[in-house]
Amino acid sequence: MSYKDKIAQKLQARMAENALRRLTVREGLIDFFSNDYLGFARSKALHTAIQQKEETYQLSVCNGSTGSRLLSGNSALAEQVEKQLAVFFQVEKTLLFNAGYNANVGVLSAIPQKGDTILYDELIHASLKDGARLSFADRLSFKHNDLEDLQRKIKKAKGDLFIVVESIYSMDGDKAPLKEIAALAKQYGACFIVDEAHSTGTFGLQGRGLVYEENLQHEVDIRIHTFGKAMGIHGACVAGSAMLIDYLVNFSRAFIYTTAFAPHAFISVQCAFEMLEQTADVIPALNKNINHLASALRTHSCYIPSSSPIQVLNIGGNDVVKNLAATIQEKGFDVRPILSPTVKKGEERLRICVHAFNTQQEIAALVSCINSQL
Repeated sequence: MSYKDKIAQKLQARMAENALRRLTVREGLIDFFSNDYLGFARSKALHTAIQQKEETYQLSVCNGSTGSRLLSGNSALAEQVEKQLAVFFQVEKTLLFNAGYNANVGVLSAIPQKGDTILYDELIHASLKDGARLSFADRLSFKHNDLEDLQRKIKKAKGDLFIVVESIYSMDGDKAPLKEIAALAKQYGACFIVDEAHSTGTFGLQGRGLVYEENLQHEVDIRIHTFGKAMGIHGACVAGSAMLIDYLVNFSRAFIYTTAFAPHAFISVQCAFEMLEQTADVIPALNKNINHLASALRTHSCYIPSSSPIQVLNIGGNDVVKNLAATIQEKGFDVRPILSPTVKKGEERLRICVHAFNTQQEIAALVSCINSQL
């Protein structure tokens, strides 16, 4: 069988399971699905601020970065932004990556070594799993948020230990038990790595993340903060010690061998975090909407409890959840089904994201629509 036959066979299997992914464009619907939790991606004020700041810099190279950071792509602007992020996240240093995926791969492929063990929550993001595969370290998953299973796996581990979790899980919207995992990491001398993709901008003082909210910034060794969600822009940073950042600059292939941010992207990061610090009411507005939607959805037995912007109804079945999403979309609401194999078979779900900009009337209308179908 040729590779083309194998590709065709795999696509046919996806189609048979009603799980074939397609790129779609839906316009004119009320947004209850995007990761734009604070509305920064659509903010005209942020767009204007970025444009104005770009003009003030008078950059000689203004369109692209011209190369990797270790060659021609570094700049005073890049280093200034990283210093500002280090102050914001209260760490010694940060290092910018082109996306959260790159940052996760860049950390886990570079730091754990052959003979070490990576212990990861079974529901961590695919990018973390891909980075772990590239590390040559042994990998052991533990049941989602299950401290007893984590401890059992720790006792089976060898070499240096690395515990990897997300602070807020992207498919369930629930929190990791960070304090308890931090205690286990300390007890067993493990490196504790937290992906803060969905808590950056939404949890903690001025959106510093769930690690900060739980006062664990000195207990977590490595934090990855993604900017493509609540921050409304693009990119990510790794936050930690100066030694960690120096190591990544020298050994993280995902950092070394890629073209750096364009100047516009660095300025976007700078302006987005300035807006976050200056907009005192946006996170309370988001939390108000989260509470409103969660209180309405929790009457359904399929609801997965969550205090994050990610609200989930675990429906089960690709056909069922796709039909439900399509019906709700016809009523004017942009919600999307999450299908297997993205989630386990039988756990296909309706994933709803609420935002600071959604109105109480929009939330009430969405809930009414869902109630009429369940």
